[in-house]
Amino acid sequence: MITLIAAIAKNNALGKDNDLIWHLPADLKRFKQVTSGHHILMGRNTFESIGKPLPNRTSIIITRSNDYFKDGCLIANSLEEAIELTEGNDAFIIGGAQIYKYALEKDLVDRLDITIVHEEFEADAFFPEIDMKVWKEIAREDFKADEKNKHDYSFVSYTRK
Repeated sequence: MITLIAAIAKNNALGKDNDLIWHLPADLKRFKQVTSGHHILMGRNTFESIGKPLPNRTSIIITRSNDYFKDGCLIANSLEEAIELTEGNDAFIIGGAQIYKYALEKDLVDRLDITIVHEEFEADAFFPEIDMKVWKEIAREDFKADEKNKHDYSFVSYTRK
């Protein structure tokens, strides 16, 4: 199972200047819980914004560079190659925008695990529109802002129709 996991704003904003726009501890906690023990696939810029391999996960970095190396990570030159490196194990595509777009266009994803932040933000990276002719919402949890999470948000899961 290949799952695309992302946190997006109401206007599909993902990030700005290769960084997250908001701080939502509940989303970070859920991300850790959901992806732990699995392969995580990401573009080089996403990896470099994180800065290191995440604990208890196999990090696969997608880059066009043939001489890119990061200790503790696997390197792939395409998303398809990254998926092959998972050897059939469950994996999560964690970004960035170009990788998300490509994965959706090429139908490489079985499931979407989306955190929707119920606000609009200025951004330079955006998530593609979720085509509701292709995807069906199967689960949703809605949350109000609180002292730790400054924005209303929802955890929404989709599967292919």
